Amino acid sequence: MSDWILYLLIAVALAFATSSWWGVRRLKALHIRSTVAGEAYDIGLAQQRVAVVLNPVKARAEEARATIQRACLAAGWQAPVFYETTAEDPGFSQVKAALAGKPDVVLVGGGDGTVRVVAEALAHTEIAMGLIPLGTGNLLARNVDLDVSDLHASVQTALFGRQRYIDTARMAIENSRTGHYSEHVFLVIAGIGMDAEVLADTNAGLKKAVGWLAYTEAGVRHLPGRRKKVSISLDDSPEQIRNIRSVLFANCGLVPGGIDFIPQAMIDDGMLDVVVMSPRSVMGWLLMYVKIMFKHSGKLPIMTVYRSGRVVIKCPEPMPTQLDGDTSGEATKLTVQVEPRSLLVRVRGQSHGSSAAIR
Repeated sequence: MSDWILYLLIAVALAFATSSWWGVRRLKALHIRSTVAGEAYDIGLAQQRVAVVLNPVKARAEEARATIQRACLAAGWQAPVFYETTAEDPGFSQVKAALAGKPDVVLVGGGDGTVRVVAEALAHTEIAMGLIPLGTGNLLARNVDLDVSDLHASVQTALFGRQRYIDTARMAIENSRTGHYSEHVFLVIAGIGMDAEVLADTNAGLKKAVGWLAYTEAGVRHLPGRRKKVSISLDDSPEQIRNIRSVLFANCGLVPGGIDFIPQAMIDDGMLDVVVMSPRSVMGWLLMYVKIMFKHSGKLPIMTVYRSGRVVIKCPEPMPTQLDGDTSGEATKLTVQVEPRSLLVRVRGQSHGSSAAIR
């Protein structure tokens, strides 16, 4: 790689970090999501049975446990029941055991992976999910306007806040080379292509040290690369052939760093926003970056956004995939389907902190 390209990539990384900080500062004033501003309703219960699926290795897991216990005790409720995830089981058996106790709400203390597992079990039920963000990205928590740095406030919202329905989405992953097939729920953004490559190549030590900024370093390294041919069908329309670097499926569009990646993506509109990215060079990535960061309304041929309830993508060679920031294997075919208003989530209400909030 020539020196000028290296310097350009370093400049891109620095600009991304700076503008991301700026975005965090402005986000609260500029960004209104329908999941927060739309219809939410009071819980209507004087007593609640609380189950908690908790990832015990997260840095603030014990603090979260103690905060939840104190809040339930102060409200005069039964003691919450905790189910700890393990390295072998990220929450599948734990949420199943939690549901056997017939809780009114299941709190999720962990990162985006734990949230996805619990959401998959709670979708299409009347049991609410409360978010206790303990991960790096905390994507869903950001999109329902939680302050991911305020653990106490998140616990208050999860226990005493209001609640509303949001959309989920399901992605079926097929690999004709290996015969593998699986289906997974996601809540924020899934994708195929470079975005999944970046997630797989992010340095774990750097991620632990600087959080989501570690993705920037990996992203810069992956900017050079070739486009790959795929076919895309939206809502059973005829296939179109595209050369792409990434295709993203957004249920909502807010990502770490205060970046409103897809401003029009709403979490309860019954649609997915499908972003097809096809830059040929570093300059193409820079143009996309400027468009995203400054919310430029002009059309950019290398970044096309469609709205669809169902998307099918086929590719001649296996490509990596990701779900809400977690890698999910390679696919030669993806089928992505929105599931409207399928999950009940606790969101911020008018008052928190006492049983009066839920009368």
